[in-house]
Amino acid sequence: MIKEINTERLILRPWQESDAEALYKYAQDPAIGPIAGWPPHTSVEDSLNIIRTVFAAPETYAVELKQTGEPVGSIGIMFGDGLHSAEMQENEAEIGYWIGKPYWGQGLIPEAVRRLMQRCFEDLGINAIWCGYYDGNTKSRRVMEKCGFRFHHTEEGKTSPLGDIRTEHFMKMTKEEWEELK
Repeated sequence: MIKEINTERLILRPWQESDAEALYKYAQDPAIGPIAGWPPHTSVEDSLNIIRTVFAAPETYAVELKQTGEPVGSIGIMFGDGLHSAEMQENEAEIGYWIGKPYWGQGLIPEAVRRLMQRCFEDLGINAIWCGYYDGNTKSRRVMEKCGFRFHHTEEGKTSPLGDIRTEHFMKMTKEEWEELK
């Protein structure tokens, strides 16, 4: 993993233990995690544990605002050998993301996703990128559409990390499609 990735308004960088309070501030919101399949954080200690485990994975980044230096969301690239929801082939990856509610609708996550798409295709040798969203998560779907992903398929009866049964929709972009968008 590289030290940090810059965009116009963001720094994508590894999570640090000192980010636990900021992470908790946004990840405790019940409007964030459950729609993406994970439980709201219950304490700063809970957030610290997530930083030490889940967010310690390679290519998992804090979404930090350049203007304030505060991490306000998370984004990551997941590969076929890790925990992911898309049925990926070799040389494919999945991008997952979330951002704190005060920052919804500002185009920050599409900005971060586009930069990680570039990392996947130009630096990591990825041939295709997947994104998935659960039924009802229209904000996540809109990010994918804005970034040029195309609908691929729907899977019903999927058990989410929360243990409930959901419908999940998958979108995909190939390197060739990305080259056409550049």
